[in-house]
Amino acid sequence: MPASVRIKICGLTEAADVAAAVAAGAAYVGFVLFPPSPRSLSLAAARALALEVPPGVAKVALTVDADDTLLDALCAEVPLDMLQLHGAESPARVREVKARHGLPVMKAIGLAGAADLAQIDRYAGVADQLLIDAKPPPGASRPGGNATAFDWALIEGRDWPLPWLLAGGLTPDNVAEAVRRSDARQLDVSSGVECAPGRKDPALIRAFVEAARAA
Repeated sequence: MPASVRIKICGLTEAADVAAAVAAGAAYVGFVLFPPSPRSLSLAAARALALEVPPGVAKVALTVDADDTLLDALCAEVPLDMLQLHGAESPARVREVKARHGLPVMKAIGLAGAADLAQIDRYAGVADQLLIDAKPPPGASRPGGNATAFDWALIEGRDWPLPWLLAGGLTPDNVAEAVRRSDARQLDVSSGVECAPGRKDPALIRAFVEAARAA
């Protein structure tokens, strides 16, 4: 895979998932700490999986509007390289989390229309990376992992002064088009490489990486 394309496989739940993501060439692996998600892990399970990750692959923990108690316990127990804030955390909260835990922060931004683009500028000066995702559909219980894509035309030709990842409904079948239209150099996938909610498919992980490479 070209060095300019980096992929995050998120929502890993088993050691075999970690092995498949690493073997495929993932730059990041993601662990979910949010009980409504079928991919959610206990702290002990997240620690066990994190210890399976070889050096050179970034370990990211996804939380949603987590308080200090949870983040303190998470960072104390699980060896991490980055925190992903996937809720309604304010720019001030992003600063607080970075200062308290000394880890880079990836902030997720949900897009549904052009009006949502202003959120990106609000966080660009405080987050270390952005994850540009689809805004969850009405009634969804989770802010991500809903297998929903947004209109990539919203970000065609745009750039921001920090690294960002494209997420939201990506699959082996559409990732090449997504890369071409968005010019994304980093990609995040979760449900798009699953055979069932929370169950990763090694063949789909490989197919996703290969399709991204071909783009």
